[in-house]
Amino acid sequence: MTRFIDLTLNGISTGTVYAAVALALVLIWRSTRIVNFAQGGMLMFTTFIASAVINSGASYWVGFVVALLSGLVLGALVERLLIRRVAGAPPLNAVIVTLGLLILLEAVAGMIWGNTPRSFPPAFSIRGYDVGGTRVLFAPNDTFIVLVVIGVAALLGALFRGTALGLRMRASAFAPEVARLLGVRVGRMLTVGWALAALVGSLAGVLVAPSVFVGPNQFDPILVFGFTAAVLGGLDSPYGAAVGGVILGLALSYVSGYEGASLVTLAALVILLAVLMVRPGGLFSTTRERRV
Repeated sequence: MTRFIDLTLNGISTGTVYAAVALALVLIWRSTRIVNFAQGGMLMFTTFIASAVINSGASYWVGFVVALLSGLVLGALVERLLIRRVAGAPPLNAVIVTLGLLILLEAVAGMIWGNTPRSFPPAFSIRGYDVGGTRVLFAPNDTFIVLVVIGVAALLGALFRGTALGLRMRASAFAPEVARLLGVRVGRMLTVGWALAALVGSLAGVLVAPSVFVGPNQFDPILVFGFTAAVLGGLDSPYGAAVGGVILGLALSYVSGYEGASLVTLAALVILLAVLMVRPGGLFSTTRERRV
């Protein structure tokens, strides 16, 4: 029973990190209708920047803020300099651009910081709580991760459902011509969407870095699991991405604990294929249109 509890708590902790990556993917999808396969490289790069700041003598929280700001700027630059060049082109063009950007960022990070993974400090203690004389595999840092991701999911849901900015971002993605006729500055909305998504991705990188270390290729599996969580919950639903991440984290934790860590990637693939075959829109997909 203790093992099951530990696996469940571990699944919730890792699942919330997958949820953060899924939220970044959902944010870009909802604002630009593009799946950003470079998200893993972008969050890796900003986490490296935060690591360099912390190693220079700054506090963790200074590095934390620098990572978020770096993500904000990087996301805006990527949209302005790359994604805008393929606007209106076949969707495959954007996919190729994001994959190329992923490779470029990993290569540049390797040249600047080297290919040897480096440690990254957690925000709070990673020593598990003592419950009834038993130490559980859930620490204050895990609590911080869960609360932060829940807060981000709630804010993104409120942004898209209850604000004029969110509605303009969705209109710019779904019907840019109509949005322009209504006075929406579509280009600016797309830039905002990419900037916010990169900020959320940077947050995910900082949260998961203490567990996976920081290296050019260390975050590739996190991107795969985040994408699976986004598809599981629904690419149009921030809440679905959050729940999908937790569900995936629990499932993979149980597989790793009872069947072996070597089957984790296969289990994620099976979950992805099952969702695509049974409910392609995701568990929390919506089909209703918003009328204004």
